[in-house]
Amino acid sequence: MASKTNIQTTNQITGKQKGWALATVLMTMFFASMNQTVVSTAIPTIISDLEGFELYSWIFSAFMITSAISVPIYGKLSDVYGRRPFYIFGLLVFAIGSVLSGFSQSIEWLIIARAIQGIGAGAMMSMPRATIGDIFNPKERGRWMGVIGAVFGVSSILGPTIGGWITENIGWEWVFFVNLPFAVLALIGVFYALPKVKTEQRTKVDWIGSILLTIGLLPIMFGFTWAGDKYAWSDWQTITLFGSGLIVLVFFMLYERKRKDPVIEVSFFQNKLFAITLILAVFVTMAMFGALMFLPLYIQGVLGMSVQNSGLVMAPMMISFIAGSVIAGQYMTRTGKYKMIAHISAVFMVVGLILFSLVDVDTTYPTVILDMVILGIGIGSLMPIFNVSVQNIFPYKQMGSVNATQQFVRSLGGVIAAPIFGSLLNSGFSDKMKETMPSELANLQQSAGTELANMNPQALLTQEAQQGLQEAFAKMGDKGIELFEQFLHAVKVSLSSGIHSLFIVGLGFAILTLIGTFFMPEHDLQGDEYYEKEADGKA
Repeated sequence: MASKTNIQTTNQITGKQKGWALATVLMTMFFASMNQTVVSTAIPTIISDLEGFELYSWIFSAFMITSAISVPIYGKLSDVYGRRPFYIFGLLVFAIGSVLSGFSQSIEWLIIARAIQGIGAGAMMSMPRATIGDIFNPKERGRWMGVIGAVFGVSSILGPTIGGWITENIGWEWVFFVNLPFAVLALIGVFYALPKVKTEQRTKVDWIGSILLTIGLLPIMFGFTWAGDKYAWSDWQTITLFGSGLIVLVFFMLYERKRKDPVIEVSFFQNKLFAITLILAVFVTMAMFGALMFLPLYIQGVLGMSVQNSGLVMAPMMISFIAGSVIAGQYMTRTGKYKMIAHISAVFMVVGLILFSLVDVDTTYPTVILDMVILGIGIGSLMPIFNVSVQNIFPYKQMGSVNATQQFVRSLGGVIAAPIFGSLLNSGFSDKMKETMPSELANLQQSAGTELANMNPQALLTQEAQQGLQEAFAKMGDKGIELFEQFLHAVKVSLSSGIHSLFIVGLGFAILTLIGTFFMPEHDLQGDEYYEKEADGKA
């Protein structure tokens, strides 16, 4: 049994302590992944309540950019000082952010609270992956990918169901408050199971590099959010945002090369497998982002399902995600290879997104389920391949930094995808709405009150919002109900059109992923010699 007073000189976990440490990691992963799915199901209701459709993507972006920036710091420091203190810090900060999110009174408040959550989530994203490396050698990790995938899948199935039930029966605020008991359980596990690490080595946090990275990313995010919507791509405002961000990021890279303890290890990118898998991981993130981020909006807004049912409909994708993870993990453990399964997984992802690109306002429930199963198998198989193959080729002493850099770059894919897809959805919805809106409704939109002047997909997200709009239309006389039905149909068609464009973009990235898998070098996965090299000083 692990002891909370256990002190070691490395992060490696052996003997009976393995079981307790693995349980703690799985608990933390369950907590982190369930949080995302609980919140994602409630987001449409939240933006309807707080009236923030135009800032929809920022609820995700704020969380992702702060978590992305904090991940490399956690990873580098955990290699020296151990994983334990950063688990604790991350869980506490995440809990604080959850409380602030639950008390949000405006969309701007919620975005700030989500940013705080992201700082804590950075630890929960990087620490579990590194700890798995502390417990199992690269070849063993394949066998355990099924268990890890199952935890993610089960939490992703329960999360939407719990999130939908909470949203409909208690209130969306509680999708954030429900995080608190899980945070307490995870903290107990960390205190009890993970070892303290005592070392003479010291490292400094690269605060200047972190600040430069933040300053560089923010204007680029604003650029992707506003380009094509608030500003044209060729407007000076858009060019200035992208240009200033890129200039700062160039300074960041030059500064990092001279640092002894950089926030991002530039030398990692010189390894061919590391560089290629990072690019592919970004492509996968971009490809799946439209499905995971906007599919609940499609299910509620276009198919007309309730909040709780739209969460349940994501279950087939999560189950197939588990299946893909198990298949890929078993293949890697038995063969010590990973390239062939990467090709097959990418094909599944391409086919899944081809099918998703065909959905429209008339798509049926069973069709959506089939599409999700195929896409889930592809994504579920690919993600563990990228992790295991890269961990296998770097020394154990760099495990935290390698995992953190992987997670950081992958998170950047989400940081970039969120505003791009949000902008595509907004512009696609607006353009199609102009085409499908009956002329009589368009004229009314100019002269009617606030309820009709601000038409957007929020009109479909809750029964309360629809009822308010229906009452506004009823004031117009006998034609009111007929006009209301015409309006709802126009919004559904327009929302479906906007989401369709997201799947087309995702398909492009899926095809790039398939092509990229053919350029991956293949190295035999190591067994216990992975740790023996470290002990012998050969790594």
